[in-house]
Amino acid sequence: MKIAVIGQSLFGQEVYNHLKEEGHKVVGVFTVPDQDGKVDPLGLKAEQDGVPVFKFTRWRAKGQALPDVVAKYQALGAELNVLPFCSQFIPMEIISAPRYGSIIYHPSLLPRHRGASSINWTLIHGDKKAGFTIFWADDGLDTGDLLLQKECDVLPDDTVNTLYSRFLFPEGVKGMINWEQPAEAIHNWIRGNDKVPGAWTEACGQKLTFFNSTLNTAGLVPEGEAVPIPGAHRPGVVTKAGLLLFGNDDQMLLVKNIQLEDGKMIPASQLFRGMDSSALELTEEELVTAEAVRGAWKRILPSVPEVDDSTDFFKSGAASVDVVRLVEEVKELCDGMELENEDVYMATTFGDFIQLLVRKLRGDKESECVIDYVEKAVNKLTLHMPHQLFIGGEFVDAEGARTYETINPTDGSVICQVALAQVSDVDKAVAAAKDAFEHGLWGRISARDRGRLLYRLADLMEQHQEELATIEALDAGAVYTLALKTHVGMSIQTFRYFAGWCDKIQGSTIPINQARPNRNLTLTRREPIGVCGIVIPWNYPLMMLSWKTAACLAAGNTVVIKPAQVTPLTALKFAELTLKAGIPKGVVNILPGSGSLVGQRLSDHPDVRKIGFTGSTEVGKHIMKSCALSNVKKVSLELGGKSPLIIFSDCDLSRAVQMGMSAVFFNKGENCIAAGRLFVENSIHDQFVQKVVEEVGKMKIGNPLDRDTNHGPQNHQAHLRKLVEYCQRGVKEGATLVCGGNQVPRPGFFFEPTVFTDVEDHMFIAREESFGPIMIISRFADGDMDTVLSRANATEFGLASGVFTRDINKALYVSDKLEAGTVFINTYNKTDVAAPFGGFKQSGFGKDLGEAALNEYLRVKTVTFEY
Repeated sequence: MKIAVIGQSLFGQEVYNHLKEEGHKVVGVFTVPDQDGKVDPLGLKAEQDGVPVFKFTRWRAKGQALPDVVAKYQALGAELNVLPFCSQFIPMEIISAPRYGSIIYHPSLLPRHRGASSINWTLIHGDKKAGFTIFWADDGLDTGDLLLQKECDVLPDDTVNTLYSRFLFPEGVKGMINWEQPAEAIHNWIRGNDKVPGAWTEACGQKLTFFNSTLNTAGLVPEGEAVPIPGAHRPGVVTKAGLLLFGNDDQMLLVKNIQLEDGKMIPASQLFRGMDSSALELTEEELVTAEAVRGAWKRILPSVPEVDDSTDFFKSGAASVDVVRLVEEVKELCDGMELENEDVYMATTFGDFIQLLVRKLRGDKESECVIDYVEKAVNKLTLHMPHQLFIGGEFVDAEGARTYETINPTDGSVICQVALAQVSDVDKAVAAAKDAFEHGLWGRISARDRGRLLYRLADLMEQHQEELATIEALDAGAVYTLALKTHVGMSIQTFRYFAGWCDKIQGSTIPINQARPNRNLTLTRREPIGVCGIVIPWNYPLMMLSWKTAACLAAGNTVVIKPAQVTPLTALKFAELTLKAGIPKGVVNILPGSGSLVGQRLSDHPDVRKIGFTGSTEVGKHIMKSCALSNVKKVSLELGGKSPLIIFSDCDLSRAVQMGMSAVFFNKGENCIAAGRLFVENSIHDQFVQKVVEEVGKMKIGNPLDRDTNHGPQNHQAHLRKLVEYCQRGVKEGATLVCGGNQVPRPGFFFEPTVFTDVEDHMFIAREESFGPIMIISRFADGDMDTVLSRANATEFGLASGVFTRDINKALYVSDKLEAGTVFINTYNKTDVAAPFGGFKQSGFGKDLGEAALNEYLRVKTVTFEY
């Protein structure tokens, strides 16, 4: 902090020395003129240090501040005035000028004694207590709010000198938190002394210095380990978010970082662990790295003769610009290791810095974030599943500690309690994402470095693929082998694909009419949008998250993700992996909760600039309306489908049966592009149905974790009920139920693979999506290509489609005529991360995957020069 010291005497000199030692920058000293050629001790010390010294005989004339005096003061840019002992009258133009005002030391317990002789009156009146007061200066210099009072007993033989020497002098040069004030005042004191030197108190048997204070404690519950603090209104509480402190108004403030007495900086949430933590034992290779980093410290701190473990970066003279230099030097020495500036502030001594660096190099980032795992032994693994909200790089409880149960569809049992996000949690997450976008490291690193972080994230997902696939099986009912290949496998591919795009997002130069006789140059820039909200469905929890989030992050945005309420667990595990990958805090935020609350707030929020949604057409329309009415957000929607699959008689029938089965029953039919209706040419219809029924009979329905299972449970109970009702309606309208149509009589949410034939165009099941393992088959007359195309397109949906034929001309003609965003020819479900995916008509607009997906998360800026 930039401080102007206004005062005199040895006491003023000691305060000046203390401020310098604690890292403040004293920008000027104002003291009394020399008397009989003798320089005041405060001014003498400042002159020796090269600090500007001013010795005004007076500050004002005829009640008005002297303009030249005020101008010289203002030129210093002080943020705080400290008046340790001042005999001059300082005008209010000086007192109120700094950002944080002025602090005055007074050698008595106000309001009992005032004036220059107040310490004398303490003894004259026989007071049993003496002390000092530190207060914010106000008009008259002694009427401002009290910041701190400390007292001592007056001994029978005390004199003015002994009181000064024993207590008023040594204790007065220190700044300690006054707990007898409201939470807001305590917060102001801490933030006013933030970074260096900090506001401190005695607790846990040592001096603790507090940094990074906030009054934003909405949703925080004061539950955790108590921290008794002498003089405080109530004990502090160590929570997962930090240290909660209380003012005398019972209001809370939150401290996020604490410096221990030995200089070590720790997250406040790890106060008790931080005091007990043991050092890592370094390998030979790590010792070599440590020596290389020691060399960097020596280059940055040339005045330090030797850098040892106790060398403090800032107390050795480093400034904020040196933090940036150290981060960059470590980056070069450690193969691109990306530190944040805050890491340096959190580990200020060389020993602590090396410990932090080695943990990061080892990938041991869990220590930076407290994660309350739910552990389960499943699939020969011990799953470690986060279950809280993920906001600003931390796992936190929802407001009011609200939770809900997430259910295992295999047997209907409760997996765990998951935090249920509230509107205030959405606001916090959006604020964290906005701060990360506008002020954080994410927006400052190069596009190539951004890609490197996404590659690292993909690698971590691959390392954890068995755990992720097991969680998908547990939480979503996904068949494990399919989850390994598709749910998780394609997620990994997606992040790798978009990681490669990060440094290839570029604009263009455009020739325009010249403004003769001058010339013009026009170029475009493709820029990130800002904070994006992503709302994902429950059928592919991790894959749908990856399809949207990878493109969003590659473009340089930050994101708030709302996973489906019934399948939150892989999204929360993904959040943990972003921390391990080094994705900066606030870039990714994840909020399990209801769509009507969380999704709605994201759609309405004025700081969210883009919504990406996959789900029903009905909800998609509602989101569009909310986005339009709030702030005209950019929107991309992947909505419902009723994808037609046309099977001609000249096809490879065995392949058509195989792929037709996959088109319907893949992932239990819970597939956005599932073939919602099959049109089979009349001459092969019966044979096709017979073969399909035979193959359905071979399908094994069972536990999704069994390796030979190929049909697991439906995602959740409400969906199972809808499938039963769907089939009942099909039968009622006259369709032929060939097989299935019922819930499997076993625990869990299992539904039989189902086949309907004789389905006519007017029937409900011919028009509406089941989103389940239900094959809807209709005939079409031999050779009547145009009629079947007309029937296939007679829907408001247009997500995907397919055709099976050996005739290339027929295939191309049909693909031209089908009104769908994707057309499969002699295959189905063949999506790839490089191929754009999205629908037509009421199946939505915008694309996932491929280069086209980047456009959903970018804006184009046109820049025109004249020269």
